[in-house]
Amino acid sequence: MSPSGPIDVEIRFLDPPKDGSIPHAVVPASGPPQENYSAVAHKVSLTDLRGHESEYNLDKDAFAVFQNVPSAMTYESWDSDETVKTTYYREVEDLLFKTVPGTHKVVIFDHTIRRYNPEADRQPVVFAHVDQTPKAAELRVREHVKDPEEVERLLAGRYRIINVWRPLNGKVESMPLAFATASSVAPEDLSTIERRYPHYTGETMGVKYNPNQKWLYWSGVDNDERILIKCSDTREDVARRVPHSAFVDPRSTESSRPRESIEILRLSRLHFCRAEFCSWRVAELEKQVQPDSIAIYIFALRFLQRQRPIAGTLYQKEEA
Repeated sequence: MSPSGPIDVEIRFLDPPKDGSIPHAVVPASGPPQENYSAVAHKVSLTDLRGHESEYNLDKDAFAVFQNVPSAMTYESWDSDETVKTTYYREVEDLLFKTVPGTHKVVIFDHTIRRYNPEADRQPVVFAHVDQTPKAAELRVREHVKDPEEVERLLAGRYRIINVWRPLNGKVESMPLAFATASSVAPEDLSTIERRYPHYTGETMGVKYNPNQKWLYWSGVDNDERILIKCSDTREDVARRVPHSAFVDPRSTESSRPRESIEILRLSRLHFCRAEFCSWRVAELEKQVQPDSIAIYIFALRFLQRQRPIAGTLYQKEEA
């Protein structure tokens, strides 16, 4: 049975470099990232939005939740790349057509499926973050649209990145997803984190703790439910992004079902959208755990979802 109701949990937040330098992680071709920042755990009170789903939307809150989303995918279906491409891709398209007004085209170009095991190098991020910065969102458009004229036309309008999240193996009983209300997160709570790879530098956002932040979760998310979390939006009169994090639910037990989930990111512009299936690194999770939290970390690993994220990008055009 999935835990529900309000709960106090620990979420890890960004502790920026003491010297005032830009937070960054040097990501080598092999081996764990080398970070110049740390993460610090704070106690956070989570409100369960179960039963209040209709009160939230993307423009007002930077997230939305949907129920009774049809799917032909079975548990075994996720083992087949072909089935994912022919069946789940279409389901994602249908969801976006129905929930994002003005959508008239969706293109998905790649995917990767990963599964959790104790030695896996990808895990849920137990760290308050936003997946993309505005600069990173623009770079995604330039990277995946090959026609220069189309790129400039797309960048001239509104675009945004939205995560589409769902479990694969039934109701989430451990390591749920928490997200903050956009209106409670001040601009100064966010800090760009550079991801310095050998051939390019990407950007995400870390979240600094502020007691004024209000955090939520959706208890018992099931296979027919979806969470949409906005990471970036160029329109300034709407909620533009919402931090999120996995968390260890102290009510979970050894018999709790390990979560398996897909997080799809869609970058959208008022003429263009992208979505990408995300993944996580155990090495990064280890770096975020302080010595006094090792017991909690080991406990978390016992219940970590067999993470099977799909990596890829989804584009769609929207009417203005």
